Amino acid sequence: MVQIAPVNGAGASGKNQSFKAVYRLRKTDEYSSVFSFRKTVRGRYFVFHYRLTGESARLGLVIGKKLARHAVLRNLLKRMAREHFRQLRERLPRYDIVVRLSAKPIGATRAELNDDMASLFRRLGR
Repeated sequence: MVQIAPVNGAGASGKNQSFKAVYRLRKTDEYSSVFSFRKTVRGRYFVFHYRLTGESARLGLVIGKKLARHAVLRNLLKRMAREHFRQLRERLPRYDIVVRLSAKPIGATRAELNDDMASLFRRLGR
């Protein structure tokens, strides 16, 4: 018998793991405050800028055309970042996090990009 996942965003643990608007950075000022704080974690392809806040963890994305020319690749990287964040949000410290692409992912596989992003999220969680 096949089990169908709940539609309300609840994961296997029963907790809500959706990616709501309150967990996103939206305004220019929010991004600027994270960048001006100057705390970073660097990986091979990505840089995570972060700043401690009083609220729950929030995510912002900066995937520029200069490093990822094709919209398909930019959208893939954004989806990957959102998915990692969505799954780890409850375990992350209360940071505003901006995920920025820092190197051209030429020849990189999805697994390599995923591993790089996962390792950076783990380093933030310490």
